[in-house]
Amino acid sequence: MPRRILDRTNAVLDRWLPEQRLFLKSEDATRFVRMRPLTQAMTLAAVSVLFLWSVIATSLLFIDQISSGGAREQSAIARAQFEARLDSLSQERDARAAEALAAQKRFQLALDQVSRMQSQLLQSEERRRELETGINVIQATLKRTMTERDTARAELDKSRGSGSAAALRQRVGEMDGTVDLLASALDQAAHERDRATRAAENARAEADQALQERRLIEERNAEIFDTLEGAVTISMEPLDRMFRKSGMDPDAILREIRRGYSGTGGPLLSAAISTKGVIDDGADIARAKGILQQLDEMNMYRIAVDQLPFAIPIKGGYRFTSPFGWRWGRLHAGIDLAGPVGMDVHAPADGVVTDAGWENGYGQVIKLRHKFGVSTVYGHLSKIRVKVGQKVSRGEIIGDTGNTGRSTGPHLHYEIRVGGAPINPMTFIKAAQDVF
Repeated sequence: MPRRILDRTNAVLDRWLPEQRLFLKSEDATRFVRMRPLTQAMTLAAVSVLFLWSVIATSLLFIDQISSGGAREQSAIARAQFEARLDSLSQERDARAAEALAAQKRFQLALDQVSRMQSQLLQSEERRRELETGINVIQATLKRTMTERDTARAELDKSRGSGSAAALRQRVGEMDGTVDLLASALDQAAHERDRATRAAENARAEADQALQERRLIEERNAEIFDTLEGAVTISMEPLDRMFRKSGMDPDAILREIRRGYSGTGGPLLSAAISTKGVIDDGADIARAKGILQQLDEMNMYRIAVDQLPFAIPIKGGYRFTSPFGWRWGRLHAGIDLAGPVGMDVHAPADGVVTDAGWENGYGQVIKLRHKFGVSTVYGHLSKIRVKVGQKVSRGEIIGDTGNTGRSTGPHLHYEIRVGGAPINPMTFIKAAQDVF
């Protein structure tokens, strides 16, 4: 039965693929191989499948290379934009800080002016009260003197022709002089009182104007603080999110960085002086201190970025060929980045070389120790460009990709370890994609 099916199939295919014979001639004989239609069809099908698989595989590799290159370019562009944004924020922060300092100086001048105006106002009020008291005394004395003068004139009229008339005339003359003197003093005191009243009114008006200027300065300071707080918050959120996604504790990182950069010095005095001459820590000073603290934390984050492996150690012309995870019952403790032999391998963060040489399985290998208990491993290298104990900076070339050790082709085996335990390097790389 199968024989009949084969014959029938060959008969149908014979219309398009007639039977062929392949002759093989030797010195003493000639032989031939029959190529029946079904055999030819199967051969053509196998060749077509192989050709189609080759085309699809090549297309996938080409598309993967293009996509990885585009992703790297986008990552580079995003990183450049982020750095430009940070530089712009830094310039804006400096400008706002200078503006805040100038506003603070104007605020202090306004406070000094208010203090002077209040002092002048108090002096004018005190002088006016003294003059009013003096006027009251002079008026009372003048009234008493005039009464005594009138009494003396009446006595003089009664004693005309007597021997005491001359003494009474002399007494009346003296009282007239006293009255004139008191009247002159009263008029002068009244003028001085009027001048003191006008001076007090002017001082009060100037004090009100100075208070208004101070309120305007306070409003401007509030606008500056709002702008700075918003800009710092927007810049801090992606950095904080990046560290949390990488599995690192931002608070622990800030404490560690702060211990390494803890130098301080110089007198610390508040810039705001009250009208009483004592230091006044107001709401503006508290807000300024909060902004400075946030700026300090953002600067520490930027320091930590250079000390943690958020960057990819190879730049351009590579593709991911093997992820982190278990393979055939064993842990593949890193990722494989395939590329030609001799590609530059860059340090993804500041660190110290702890190993640089041959190791079974890894071939030529480099190991770096970074901050916060993080270390990185670079295997299958063709060339090592660093020595044990050497300090390297982020982006510095440490070796070349290769095919040494247990490797099936040229690539870089890249590991990240935290506290000695291997973790997926893509955790750090993907966390940084939100920022760079």
